[in-house]
Amino acid sequence: MPVLDPDIAGQLAEDLPREDFLRIIRTFQTDLARLTQELVGAAQRGDIRAFQQAAHSLAGASAAVGATRLEAAARLGMAGAQPPSPALAAQIGTEAEAALAALAALTA
Repeated sequence: MPVLDPDIAGQLAEDLPREDFLRIIRTFQTDLARLTQELVGAAQRGDIRAFQQAAHSLAGASAAVGATRLEAAARLGMAGAQPPSPALAAQIGTEAEAALAALAALTA
């Protein structure tokens, strides 16, 4: 599965004025930092509900910019009824970094 869905991310990059696209990426980056911190904190506390809520928000934000692998990882976090996994939080963090790098490449 690619880091980005070219139909979504590419369309945003092509159709929006550069400044608007950059603003979306900066907002996504800010949201991503906050949500991944929430995920890690919830995993450390064993707070299933907070983990699922952060994962849900992250999945929606990822889908909006076409970050397919990040969205898929976040959806795994939404589904769990078990105590949240620090390993899944780390995987989500890795996918978040990959999504940001791929989006940054579109701005070049």
